[in-house]
Amino acid sequence: MAEREQQSPTGLPAGVAAAWGLEERPGRGPARGLDARRIVAAAIAVADAEGLGALSMSRVAAEIGVSTMALYRHVAGKEDLLILMEDAAIGVPVPGPPAEDGWRAGMEHWAHAYHAVLQRHLWIVRIPIGTPPLSPHGVEWMEQALACLRETGLDAEQKLGVLITLSGYARSNVALMADIAEASRRDGPGWQDAERRYWQLLRQLTGTGRFPAIREMLDSGEVREDGAAGAEGAADGPEHAGSPADTGGFTFGLTTILDGVEALIAARAERE
Repeated sequence: MAEREQQSPTGLPAGVAAAWGLEERPGRGPARGLDARRIVAAAIAVADAEGLGALSMSRVAAEIGVSTMALYRHVAGKEDLLILMEDAAIGVPVPGPPAEDGWRAGMEHWAHAYHAVLQRHLWIVRIPIGTPPLSPHGVEWMEQALACLRETGLDAEQKLGVLITLSGYARSNVALMADIAEASRRDGPGWQDAERRYWQLLRQLTGTGRFPAIREMLDSGEVREDGAAGAEGAADGPEHAGSPADTGGFTFGLTTILDGVEALIAARAERE
């Protein structure tokens, strides 16, 4: 059962208040050397290694070598710990290109940087989204994206729409990676083996003539029998080729989204 979200005296969720430094939970007793930063670091290490399903207050306490109750002197509960973990994991946004390079270069950088953070910490996409960004680093990422869109002529709702679309796209792409990683841990074969089996089975199942579009794709040579895509599918770079990192064709999808935003900006400019 999920823990009930606690409120701080500020009226904010306790985890958000703690992330902003608006609420101190002073240590006391034998675990005086313990603090929230140490707890969060241990929790992130567990989630990175074993996934969010392995995370519990008792597990984090065991990793640190303290009692579970000692954690509650610094973190109100698991939901608040997740807020602190995500804020620490996403960190400060990577500085982007200068504003003179234009909105598109800025948003392309932002999307790739956010995607890279999620790739390093797959468990982030398993945390349910209850609100828009509220933690310090989350708000900083939001600020960076909206700053890129400042001179586009889009209204506030459209700018937020662009941000939601790009962040949602990055999360869904990485969620696929997380699903594949979990399946690989559970079933054994690596991604390349799983993908190879998929294309081979699809070719076998669609040989009846009922699926001409799929057969045309399979027979085009652009998807090889070993599961690796052709040059267009490897747009994310050779270091990711054949790995879960390029399964969603992140760069292709990102380019398509940004093309749509560019068309929206142009259409708005014409109307004005």
